[in-house]
Amino acid sequence: QGELVESGGGLVQAGGSLRLSCVASGRFFSDEVMGWFRQAPGKEREFVAARGWSGGSTYYADFAEGRFTISRDSTEGIGYLLMNSLRPEDTAVYYCAAKSTTSRIRDRRTYKYWGQGTQVTVSS
Repeated sequence: QGELVESGGGLVQAGGSLRLSCVASGRFFSDEVMGWFRQAPGKEREFVAARGWSGGSTYYADFAEGRFTISRDSTEGIGYLLMNSLRPEDTAVYYCAAKSTTSRIRDRRTYKYWGQGTQVTVSS
């Protein structure tokens, strides 16, 4: 059993940047996948980015490619999502999640562990 705790959300102007953190405790994470998802009001939770904790490929949603960067410090059990050039449409609650394999890595239904989420609000 493990726990994920996100932080780093807040209010930022359009064009600004935020770095979200995901602290993993418990049985994570040298061989598991870390993913970031987001959910805006009235919308379904959607994939943002993912990668393995021990390295390997990174995966991004189209809207995140070139603006967001997922990284991790596996020795400290902390994952990050750096978000640049933020837009009002990026406003959402952002969630960190974990799973065992890279299969269907963009599918939120395959993730077993979730954090409580952190609010990101981008003003125009």
